[in-house]
Amino acid sequence: MVEPLIAKRIRVVGFDVDGVMTDGGVYVGTVGGRPVELKRFDIQDNVGVKLLRDGGIKVVVVSGRVSEATRLRAEELQVHEVAQDNLARKLPAFEGILLRMGLRMEEAAFMGDDLPDLPILKRVALPVAVANARPEVRQVAQYTTQAIGGHGAVREFAEALLRSRGEWDELVGQYLSERGEGAARSAGVP
Repeated sequence: MVEPLIAKRIRVVGFDVDGVMTDGGVYVGTVGGRPVELKRFDIQDNVGVKLLRDGGIKVVVVSGRVSEATRLRAEELQVHEVAQDNLARKLPAFEGILLRMGLRMEEAAFMGDDLPDLPILKRVALPVAVANARPEVRQVAQYTTQAIGGHGAVREFAEALLRSRGEWDELVGQYLSERGEGAARSAGVP
């Protein structure tokens, strides 16, 4: 469980990509002579990210690799900002995002899995690790998911955070209502 007092302070959640939003596998090849990179993302994470956003929490992505697949996924999830750096300089990138948003590390959570994530994880109010994170990452984490990276860990953490804030049920109700559950019930449809 996420400590409720810390959960209520969180205004931005940052996610690493490879090993957190994906299982860490990268498919590289060529199509028509052009290089192509593919990654596998867990579709259930979509709802978790949406509910975080609906709860007023900004969602950002910080990756230590530049990847078109990451850019496309971030766009699909409608995250507030994405930073990609092939040299894995994640801390300055995350600090820049917070500065632009007018937020502080004390209002941030970050989910990571490997050594490049440690500089951020050691500074945020709520460091989070996926179940299969490196031991050094799990050691600094205040919350570790049951799910491994790329298999619903983002969704699991989103739910844990929103439950600790007392917002989960209301946000789920709103989500379902937007998709017709309320209208179907009022029309007598079970």
